[in-house]
Amino acid sequence: MEPRNHTDVSEFLLLGLTDDPELQSFLFCLFLAMYLATILGNLLIILTVSSDSQLHNPMYFFLSNLSFTDICISTTTIPKMLVNIQAENQGITYIGCLTQIGFALVFGGYENFLLVAMAYDRYVAICYPLMYTVIMNPRLCVLLMLLSLFLSIVVALLHSLMVLQLSFCKDLEIPHFFCELAQVLKLACSDTLINNIVINIVTGLFGGISLSGIMFSYTQIVSSVLRMPSVSGKYKAFSTCGSHLAVVSLFYGTIFGVYISSAVTDSSRKTAVASVMYIVVPQLMNPFIYSLRNRDMKGALRQLLSRIACFLTLFRVLWARVSRMKQSDRNSK
Repeated sequence: MEPRNHTDVSEFLLLGLTDDPELQSFLFCLFLAMYLATILGNLLIILTVSSDSQLHNPMYFFLSNLSFTDICISTTTIPKMLVNIQAENQGITYIGCLTQIGFALVFGGYENFLLVAMAYDRYVAICYPLMYTVIMNPRLCVLLMLLSLFLSIVVALLHSLMVLQLSFCKDLEIPHFFCELAQVLKLACSDTLINNIVINIVTGLFGGISLSGIMFSYTQIVSSVLRMPSVSGKYKAFSTCGSHLAVVSLFYGTIFGVYISSAVTDSSRKTAVASVMYIVVPQLMNPFIYSLRNRDMKGALRQLLSRIACFLTLFRVLWARVSRMKQSDRNSK
């Protein structure tokens, strides 16, 4: 097969989740509903944290950043899929594909590091409650956020620049609904050994460090909680970690599930379907996990929704008055 330099590649073809044209309308409606629910749910989390002064603490600072990241991950992948289905066009430009890879890596890595920072926050809150405000000061929280973002950007740039050096064959069909790095590397005619080595090293390094940090934090948390004499104190301590632990399990569980499914099956299309579990589902479920399991969030969310309802009612009343005034002016003329 004749190799093509990266500068000659005009576009890739995203084959999506299925070839069945009858399922395209269903997939469009399903993913549109999931995307809108993801955006709305995470925006509500951000607005709730911003509007309630009682939630202005490190735990909810990281939560609002997590919600922002979930919005960005979903926006990086789903809208292009919806546009392609609606336009009945599978194409994505070379630059668009590379941009999608970069942003997916940035926000995916950022979410990974944020979960570690949130685990550390819970560790300090439970194991060193009297020193919590001193240790988790605003400066440290911002520093953790910026460090997480910096590392994610460096990793994304590294992989993206290495993809730029590859030459591609004529067959540019990606059996996926977005430009996943591993799938794009399979289309390269040039040697991708270095790319794969770097992927394994970076994934093993940052993934291993992140999981080790989370496991260490929860080991210390469990040890500290078990030493508490009060049953109510134990329950309260565990309840503050429940939402984060559920999000961590969903995030890493879906990634491991996709990795295992890709290892046991040779079908790229089945791997693409499985990838929905880590690129769409966690971002959709995170707002529900935190809003349903966290009493403070539920209370603040109810207050926010009440304010929104009052605002809408006031707007409707004012609009009705303006309409009546306009009608009266027309009748008088």
